[in-house]
This record gives sequence, structure tokens and C-alpha cells, in this order.
Amino acid sequence: MDNIIDARNLTCPQPVILTKKAMDNNPSLSLTTIVSNDIAKENVTKLATSCGYDVEVEEKGDGIYLHLNRDNPAVIKEAAKGEVAVLITSQYFGQGEEELGRVLMNSFLYTLTEMADELSHIILMNAGVFLASAGSPVINHLQVLQERGIEILVCGTCIDFYNLNEKLEVGKVTNMYTALDIMTDAVKNITI
Repeated sequence: MDNIIDARNLTCPQPVILTKKAMDNNPSLSLTTIVSNDIAKENVTKLATSCGYDVEVEEKGDGIYLHLNRDNPAVIKEAAKGEVAVLITSQYFGQGEEELGRVLMNSFLYTLTEMADELSHIILMNAGVFLASAGSPVINHLQVLQERGIEILVCGTCIDFYNLNEKLEVGKVTNMYTALDIMTDAVKNITI
């Protein structure tokens, strides 16, 4: 019988955390997580697939049902080795004059395009989400990085807070749990 996790109307990252706890308690168990919005659906789906689960989505009137099944409980997520994760929490590089911070951020992201072989993830949190939104002066650098296989992750709670839902031009929506998981697995972290 499925284990039911009712995560409707819970804020990020609660649906992911509740699902992860259920997975950890019994990795061979089939789970059903019920969420109430697309961001929670995407975040739980990303977690489940990264942990070796197949996901079947069923949309009903009272919520989005995510049926998680694992054929092979021995499948374990391997930690990323030799990877660099970059956490960016502002649209400006450092503190001080905004104009200088904007120039430095542009230079920083351009430089990352030159060292893409070592880079695995760029995580945008807080005001850093503006960098991946329409009108950003560095959107081209982020697109180049994404095309080279660097995963650009953008905080869903931050996008909601800044009302940028319709303006995201690069990257995938993520949550705090996934961001922290990536940073914990990375060999090196850089925070801007």
C-alpha cells in the first residue's frame, strides 16, 4: 500500500522535505505525495527522479498527486565529485556602489563561461534571481553556461516573492532543499 504524504498548501521546501523523509524511512516503499501547485510538483519530481524513483503525475480537483515508485531500491544517488557549485544571492557583485557591482557581476559570469569545465551548478537565491529574468544584463552569459551543461537553478520562493514568475528566461526553478543538497555534494562552493 502506498504511503500518502499530504503536502498541499505547504510552502517550499516542506513538500520536498516530507517526501525525502518518507523515502529515507523506507527506500523500497511506493509513495504518493499530494501537492497544490506546479512549483511543488516540479521540486518533488526532481527529488524523486534524482533518488531513482519513477514519477506518475495525476491532477485531480483537490490537488496534484505524485505517485513515486522505485523498481530497484538499491539505486542510490551518487555524490557529485570534482564539481564546483556557485551560489549567487544578489544581482550585484559584493557591496558598495551598484554600478560597480553590476560591472563586476558581468565580469564574474563571463569568466565562469571560460572555466565551465570545472563548474556544475549555479544557484540563484534572493535578489540573485533577477540575473535569470527578462532584462538582465547578464542573461547571455547564463544562457551560454546552460548550453554548456551547467545547471542553472533559480529559487522558486524568491521568484514568487519578487513576482518574476512570468519573467524567468534561463534556468530551472528549485527549492532550498535541492540547493543545499547540491552544495553539500559539491567538492567546492563559491558564494557571491
